[in-house]
Amino acid sequence: MKEMPSVIDSEVFLAFSTYATIVVLKMMLMSPMTAYFRFTRKCFANMEDTGMAKTPEDKKRMLRVDPDVERVRRCHQNDLENIIPFVVIGLLYTLTGPDLSTALLHFRVFVVSRLFHTVAYVLPLPQPSRGLAWMVGMGATFSMAYRVLSTTHL
Repeated sequence: MKEMPSVIDSEVFLAFSTYATIVVLKMMLMSPMTAYFRFTRKCFANMEDTGMAKTPEDKKRMLRVDPDVERVRRCHQNDLENIIPFVVIGLLYTLTGPDLSTALLHFRVFVVSRLFHTVAYVLPLPQPSRGLAWMVGMGATFSMAYRVLSTTHL
């Protein structure tokens, strides 16, 4: 393992911080996307969110489940389930002192797979496109996890 100051200054850590920031920002943008779909579909989960309605009947009509809103919400949930482990495992991976080209491959594959996963989920594209994107991203994360576990000395 490298010493902490050299890890923070390393090109691998700088690359990781860039790619981790990209996917975290992408995940954060899913909330405004959900809001956009809610407003354009006039579909809300809570009565207090229906303030734009003119009548009580209109308010009740706005309290419903919309398939497009739910699709974006599930995509966001999937991001939470995959991006958080990538950030944690990726940080530990940078501490193992991997080769820059190998680390960049892991980080880029994960980021591209998550971006494609979002496009495939929200549009939607036919399966197995979304499933393959998910598997590729998980593969990159598991590969980094294997490196972490195989270089750790107990």
